[in-house]
Amino acid sequence: MRWRGRRESSNIEDRRGGGSSGGSRFGRGGRIRLPSGSRARRASGSGIGGIILLVVAYFGLKMVGIDLLQFVDLGGQQPSLVSNEGQTNSAPARDDETKFVGVVLAETEDTWNGIFKARGETYPEPKLVLFSDQVRSACGFASSASGPFYCPGDNQVYIDLTFFKELATRFDAAGDFAQAYVIAHEVGHHVQNVIGVLPKFNEMRRSGKMNQKQQNQMSIRVELQADCFAGIWAHYTEQKGLLERGDLEEALNAATQIGDDAIQKRTRGFVVPESFNHGTSDQRRRWFRRGFDAGRMDACNTFSANAL
Repeated sequence: MRWRGRRESSNIEDRRGGGSSGGSRFGRGGRIRLPSGSRARRASGSGIGGIILLVVAYFGLKMVGIDLLQFVDLGGQQPSLVSNEGQTNSAPARDDETKFVGVVLAETEDTWNGIFKARGETYPEPKLVLFSDQVRSACGFASSASGPFYCPGDNQVYIDLTFFKELATRFDAAGDFAQAYVIAHEVGHHVQNVIGVLPKFNEMRRSGKMNQKQQNQMSIRVELQADCFAGIWAHYTEQKGLLERGDLEEALNAATQIGDDAIQKRTRGFVVPESFNHGTSDQRRRWFRRGFDAGRMDACNTFSANAL
């Protein structure tokens, strides 16, 4: 993708480094839960003396390279681009990656602003939050293991950029346009939230009128529509002349590699179709391609009877 030198979005919030993540950074090794209630008082002494003892112990261990916060389990994960059968490792993102994300987000803004304007509507641009290891959103706490996700509660996309390395090494989906597809997919969920698809889906889930199989089927339709919306973005990106040879294939390969069946074959060795909630490789590839070929929102009706 020809992205260098293009406008970067201003709608990016960088919470990496633990300073403003809303939760502690911690590794993926063993975790312990902090004691609570009367057990906490017995373990730490009593009153202010116990608190001082804990503080002294914490900073004493930190001076020798041990940070107790990295073992605290804050819990909670959110739905993502892929089912959470894979996990993501944590490492600082390269500066080029940050710039790339800013450009891709800006390109999605241009695309959806234009589409909504043609509909006589205004597109409310989402924010994209960069985080490391764990983050707090309006949807609760989420770890890198959940992958990139969109939270309708705060209209924000969340991503730990180390997922891109995981995408290339674990999912065999390398390439900058594969990464762009990931971002465009999550922005696709934002579009769904704006036009009312996500609120309706969440209302149906909360109503208790759907069993688990029905919820999974509806979730697949939601995810495939986000894939189709990502394809629409790719359509307009191609019209700008920003795609390079092999870019479309990178996105289609990424859609293939993160299909429910492909992930289950990789992690389990067999597939359980009843548990699918994001779509098969064929479905994800097909709907991304449909959005790319059509470039229109009305081509992305994944809720029709024969959509699956």
